[in-house]
Amino acid sequence: MVILLKNRAAIYQREAAEMLHNISLYPGLTENQLCRFFPEKEATAKVLLAHMLKEGRVFCDRNGGYYANQEAQNGADKDLSRCVWVLLDFIDQVEYHTVGEFPAAILCFANGELYEIVPIPQGKETMICQLLRQPQKDAGKRIVVVDDAAQIELLDIPQVAGFCTVAEDGTVSYYKKEAALES
Repeated sequence: MVILLKNRAAIYQREAAEMLHNISLYPGLTENQLCRFFPEKEATAKVLLAHMLKEGRVFCDRNGGYYANQEAQNGADKDLSRCVWVLLDFIDQVEYHTVGEFPAAILCFANGELYEIVPIPQGKETMICQLLRQPQKDAGKRIVVVDDAAQIELLDIPQVAGFCTVAEDGTVSYYKKEAALES
């Protein structure tokens, strides 16, 4: 009887492909963010990322952001990074995720439902609300990421599952808008 033993490359092939895919989808993410895509395998993901960096398969800028190629290192998108923190908050329930179409930064399926993770920077509330109020085919539930909780009162958006803020360390705080009382 012959037993086929797999080498390290074969064992981590799926994880390596997923890591490269995530770096390509979401350029500029930190090591912490990239490793969180692999719940319960974060240590393995960290070793894999270091190996990919050493082999020249990925690149890291001076701020710790990872990119699929050197040309793409033009600075991380702060809004995308905050939306990724929200995605990572429930990654164990996510069946699929990808980059969204403006104004949604990320689209994901979680627990059989479509979610759009939408960043709304301060000063852009009116413009993005106008876009999101227009009828959209197949629009999912929206998780709205704001810079400051005070922005929530300025927003009137359909299909909102919740609002959130993201701290510098990636901590996500969730909010719901209180329903107005009808008289």
